[in-house]
Order: sequence, then structure tokens, then C-alpha cells
Amino acid sequence: MNNGAVKVNEVGSTEATELTEKVQAFINALLKTRNITPNAVQEQMLTSHVRAMAHRSLTGEPLPEVEESLFDEISADSLEMAKQVVEQFGNLPIEEAWLLSVHFEVAKDNL
Repeated sequence: MNNGAVKVNEVGSTEATELTEKVQAFINALLKTRNITPNAVQEQMLTSHVRAMAHRSLTGEPLPEVEESLFDEISADSLEMAKQVVEQFGNLPIEEAWLLSVHFEVAKDNL
């Protein structure tokens, strides 16, 4: 029986959870400075996305190919916030920011 593998999975899971919580706290502070308040559904979707980003950051799993032109209508502010969040991970591609920016853009409509 290989208990080591189970231990690694548990550690990886803990690491992903801690990374998710750290980045989520960063996002919450970022949104607060801009008076953006996601509703409950938006918050849940954002948290799910951040959890997936943490997983990709830790495992190196790539995103499917993303077309930049799909994000032409995202504001510069939302994209800048997303880039700041992606920088927290330190190893994710710019495409992650494009996808994440949609969450911020949608939440702005709550104002």
C-alpha cells in the first residue's frame, strides 16, 4: 500500500486551498477599493474560478486555447485587476487574466 501518494494528494489539496484563500483575500481587497460587490452567484463563480486557477498554478495543467479577441469589450480596469490577480500566482499565462476579467466586468454592473 502506498500511503505516500495519499499524503501527497492531501498536501496538494491543502496547498491549493491555502493558495485559493490567499488569492481570494487579495481579490476581495481589490474589489473593495473599487466599490465592486459581486452578488452571491458571482462570488461563487469567482471562487470556483480562483480554485481552478490555483489548481493549474500548482499542477502546470494548461488552459485550453483562448482567443484574445473574445475579450475586446472588457474594460481596461477589469483587465488590469485580473492581471494583478494572476500575478499573485506567479506562473500563469495572460489568458488566465482575460478569463478572470469577465468576472470583474460582470460584477461592475451591480453598481
